Amino acid sequence: MMLRLGGWGFALLAACLLAGCETVDTAGNAAAQAAQDAAIRAEAPGDYFVGRRMYKRDYKMWGWVREPGKPWKSSRLVMLNENKVLAPDRARHQIGADNNYEYKLHGHFSGETVYEPASNRFYPEFVLTGHELRSTTPPNIYVQQRQNDPAIRLLQQPQ
Repeated sequence: MMLRLGGWGFALLAACLLAGCETVDTAGNAAAQAAQDAAIRAEAPGDYFVGRRMYKRDYKMWGWVREPGKPWKSSRLVMLNENKVLAPDRARHQIGADNNYEYKLHGHFSGETVYEPASNRFYPEFVLTGHELRSTTPPNIYVQQRQNDPAIRLLQQPQ
């Protein structure tokens, strides 16, 4: 069987095939990753955590939290306990406006897990006692850049 495509049919087929393609600049990504890894290793040790806000419209988890000096792949996706201090976006009455911002977080893991119904998963609870904005434009930590989109239900561990 032979399939014949006219001009529009060929254009539609090409668009569908290319829509899933994502260009990867491996040289640029490797250099950026090396710089980010060096910056993480240079972080001062201390009694704080580093958090990356990941706002998703359909989910209620807060984002990724890691220890200073540790790579993002060691981070945990957390639910915030805001009994002591509100999350930065909630304190400003702008839920999700800080998507992909990076924070210095003060607090601790409670040892408890919290159920998040939309994802049907349990996440560690982080008791927030303070926060400081580190960057509104931090380097990418995700394998797929589209994970930053609040409408996309993608929850991959950072790289």
